[in-house]
Amino acid sequence: MRPSRSRTWFTRFAKGTAKMAGRPVAFAAAVAIIVAWAITGPLFGFSDTWQLVVNTGTTIITFLRVFLIQSTQNRDSEAIQVKLDELIRLSKGGHNALLDLEELEEDELDSIREEYCRIAKEARARACAAVKHDVEEERRELAELRKRL
Repeated sequence: MRPSRSRTWFTRFAKGTAKMAGRPVAFAAAVAIIVAWAITGPLFGFSDTWQLVVNTGTTIITFLRVFLIQSTQNRDSEAIQVKLDELIRLSKGGHNALLDLEELEEDELDSIREEYCRIAKEARARACAAVKHDVEEERRELAELRKRL
């Protein structure tokens, strides 16, 4: 199933620009522009205007790209959050209280994170104890085998 076509011109433009800018040909074109600019340096005597052209061009492009990148990143983040929420909702033993965490305030997130850190620490301690127990059991078995030999 293909996603539906974006409704707003900005979303279509942002997606298209992001797709094109991420391709090797876009990088090659940028390198070619910089090389052409550098080659023209001697023709313009490396003047202030010559330098201003590239500085202004790159500043404008960078300024506009920031907004396009942010738009794409926001949309991607939101899609990932929805997918994660669905996985939590469907998983057995998952806590539905964790749905929509990105909407919580910082202190609420910190509190939940601390609780999960505590749970992880306890789980690691149990795992370490189990491993130590297994190692001791294997040592006893090896000692028994050595006695038999």
